Amino acid sequence: MKSIRLRPGRERSLLHRHPWVFDGAVDKGRADAGETVRVESADGRFLAWGAFSPASRIRVRAWSFDEAERIDHAFFARRIQAAVAARQALAIDSDGLRLVHAEADGLPALVVDRYGDTLVAQFGAAGVERWRETIADALLQATGCTRLYERSDAAVRQMEGLEERCGWLRGGGEPDDTGVTIREHGWRLTLDVARGHKTGYYLDQRDNRARFAALVRQFGAQRVLNCFSYTGGFSIAALAGGAREVTSVDSSGPALAHVGEHVRLNGFDAAASRTVEGDANRFLRDALAAGERFDAIVLDPPKFAPTAASADRAARAYKDINRLALPLLAPGGLLLTFSCSGGIAPDLFHKIVAGAAMDAGVDADILQRLHAAPDHAATLFFPEGDYLKGLVLRRR
Repeated sequence: MKSIRLRPGRERSLLHRHPWVFDGAVDKGRADAGETVRVESADGRFLAWGAFSPASRIRVRAWSFDEAERIDHAFFARRIQAAVAARQALAIDSDGLRLVHAEADGLPALVVDRYGDTLVAQFGAAGVERWRETIADALLQATGCTRLYERSDAAVRQMEGLEERCGWLRGGGEPDDTGVTIREHGWRLTLDVARGHKTGYYLDQRDNRARFAALVRQFGAQRVLNCFSYTGGFSIAALAGGAREVTSVDSSGPALAHVGEHVRLNGFDAAASRTVEGDANRFLRDALAAGERFDAIVLDPPKFAPTAASADRAARAYKDINRLALPLLAPGGLLLTFSCSGGIAPDLFHKIVAGAAMDAGVDADILQRLHAAPDHAATLFFPEGDYLKGLVLRRR
């Protein structure tokens, strides 16, 4: 077994059970990509078993902090079974859910979502890449599913020195047979596991969509705007809550085509749904210039800040869209505003939105703070996993 020795004083994060070792913390030792290594402190004490990644700034991702544990086929079977059991205990009212949430489930850089009888997996680092076949078998064994699609196309693979790879890893039939319909809160939603964002859909917003439907109903919101709407999950929630008119804005025409399909599948009036293909910022500016008003607005933009290094630029982007949206709210109107950027902490996001309200001359109350659905596990020792944050505001 190969060993990695850390520089003096660089063992603190592992002692606190944070699973990452950055390249600057390594004093000596090398291994092949994805190979399991013993990580030691400067004085030779055991710290963790981890996967070595020679091309990444995150040089080691920890598998286990138990010196007696062995990283073998049985290890992955145990971890995956534990992750699946944890989701079963949540009794989620949907057949679309996250089964494995990477570091939070002790499987760094592995994401697995379930859509009905189809699994979708992303292998994001050298460690899980090396154990890819073992993981695939363990997933089918733990879930009883027979179809597993691989979506290893996230940008993080480039930083790991890994090429993109997509396609059926187990089962699946025809290469283009990638459309799936799921049930969420009694709604029917369609997605494409090969072409959709992330693994096909934004499952992390599942509970927030239900919350939005309840808010629309509670406050009688009739005119709703959904910016960065993707395939219209929040739009369907608004219609389910009784909205009379919902406008969905997104830059993707194919995504907006799903909005119309979702309206039809769920039996809503097609005349109540309007889609606009284009830039959300421009739409907000034009709506403001036209003096429009909405009873509820959703801002769920893409990841403006993937890391803390890009936080300043992202902060300006988040501020701009919130500054434009807040004056569009009618008195008593609701704003659900989100950031999925890991580089934007919750307190910083609060300050950004407060600054936007100040610039817009709008006052609002915070009704609720929102997070990812609980199947997107977040642990005490890995705060980076708690990436999604949101605010429910009501204009005074």
